[in-house]
Amino acid sequence: MPFNLVKISSNSLIFVTVLFLISDNVFAQDTSAVEPTSETETETETVNKVLTEEEILQKTITTLKSFVTLKKGLQKDIKSLNKQIKASQSDGEKLELKLQLDKLQQELRTTIRNFEDIAANTDMLLLRDQVEEEFNFQKEFFSLLRPAIDEMKEMTSHVRKKADLKEQIESFELRLPIIEEALSNINLLQKQAKNKSITRALKSTKLNWEKQQSFMQSELQASRHQLDQMLATETSISQASQSYLKSFFQKRGLYLLEAVMAVIVIILISKFINSGMQRLLPGFRAKHRAFRIRLLELVHRIVTFFLIVLGPMVVFYIGEDWVLFSLGILILFAIAWTLRQALPRYWQQINLFLNIGSVREGERIFIENLPWRVEKINVFCRLVNPVANLSQRVPINDLVDLKSRPYSSDEPWFPCKKDDWVILSDGIRGKVTGISPEMVQLVERGGAKLTYQTGNFLAASPRNLASNFRIKEVLGISYSLQKESTSTIPEVLQEYLKQCIEQEGYGDQLLNLRVEFEKANSSSLDLVVIADFKGDSGDVYNRLRRAIQRWCVQACSENNWEIPYPQLDLHQS
Repeated sequence: MPFNLVKISSNSLIFVTVLFLISDNVFAQDTSAVEPTSETETETETVNKVLTEEEILQKTITTLKSFVTLKKGLQKDIKSLNKQIKASQSDGEKLELKLQLDKLQQELRTTIRNFEDIAANTDMLLLRDQVEEEFNFQKEFFSLLRPAIDEMKEMTSHVRKKADLKEQIESFELRLPIIEEALSNINLLQKQAKNKSITRALKSTKLNWEKQQSFMQSELQASRHQLDQMLATETSISQASQSYLKSFFQKRGLYLLEAVMAVIVIILISKFINSGMQRLLPGFRAKHRAFRIRLLELVHRIVTFFLIVLGPMVVFYIGEDWVLFSLGILILFAIAWTLRQALPRYWQQINLFLNIGSVREGERIFIENLPWRVEKINVFCRLVNPVANLSQRVPINDLVDLKSRPYSSDEPWFPCKKDDWVILSDGIRGKVTGISPEMVQLVERGGAKLTYQTGNFLAASPRNLASNFRIKEVLGISYSLQKESTSTIPEVLQEYLKQCIEQEGYGDQLLNLRVEFEKANSSSLDLVVIADFKGDSGDVYNRLRRAIQRWCVQACSENNWEIPYPQLDLHQS
């Protein structure tokens, strides 16, 4: 049995030697293909080529002889094992011999196949019946990731080896005291045992345990020695990381640089193509582009994305750097696994990009308590509020769950513009000096600034004075003027107010002026002054109100119109 094992090892060594000779033949063939540059070099090269072919032929014959020798040795070993299997009486021994026999038969088949391949000097795979293995996605996938996994294992080999040594030391330290205790008990039994058979059994057991003790002690000593050596040569984590990264980039820095350059070239070519489409395709720069233009740009972006992703992978494949290639596959798989649930949302984004989704260009959309017009849909969309002069850029993903609608020309967008004067529902009057999607700022007469959140500002129902505005002031006269209160007095008061407005410089701002009888109040007859002014006078709104009251009092004084005051009548029962 040991002889057979030694023989198998020697046969394996011969097989490796044969493969080495084959590799020499291949390299010799590669180096022989050199083109001549002159007539003299051509003759010399021809002689060298003939000599090289002769050497290749001799090496081939030598290799075939080695295969024949190897084949005979394997057949002899197989014959010997078959005899041993027939002569063996133990099932366990037969099983072990059969395993060795299967291994030898596999080596014999490989030797015969290699002999045929070298003798024929061509690919013989097509002439052989190949058994197609069943496709296993998991197996194939992990075979692609194996280089990266091996690289990670190599990176952590030092740490894992140190941890293994510590576990071995701890295991031996726990087991050795148990063996020592067992040996002590056996020694005690040997002293007290008088039966020779028991003594022989104890002696055999003792020898067995002493061998195990010696083995564990030697293993413990070796493990401690290796651990001490590792600790003595161990560097800090930062130094080890720096050393590994330096080694990594020294080996693969060129491929990484080529991958980065490939990505840069792809991006530059993509931008060049995009600029060409903008120049050559009509309607590409239109405000609202056609569907075919949008589809073309979408295809261009998708192709660019895939080229950017696959470009480095192609570089790593051509450079045969399987570690970086498998790392790239691992990163791509992680990205795909992360984005697997986002595909429906990306499909909705594609619909939006093509302007066939729930939000479309030129329509009205409501975001953040404000109406917006969808000015442009792209990877980043542009929204505008034409009245407030606001615009914002939002990613297309933010529009997926929203919807827009067509709008009419008379729909309001915002209650005011910048520099308009407004009056809020609480009576605050001020000039709008700033509008943003978040804040609105007012400045009162005198310079005091008021800042509102945009939602609160809209909730205050601002009254805009920028277009035109109306002032209504009430004047009460005595009941003694009851006869003239509906005819003469309104006409006289209206003419008087017009003169005063012209004299104080508000005539060009006045649009309409009327004085009318309003109602018979409890202690006075009330007249109402209705004055419409242009929006340019919004900053003097309160001043005009006070001026109208003043002019009315002056008119009453000049015309002897009595202004009553409220009276309280007491009735005695």
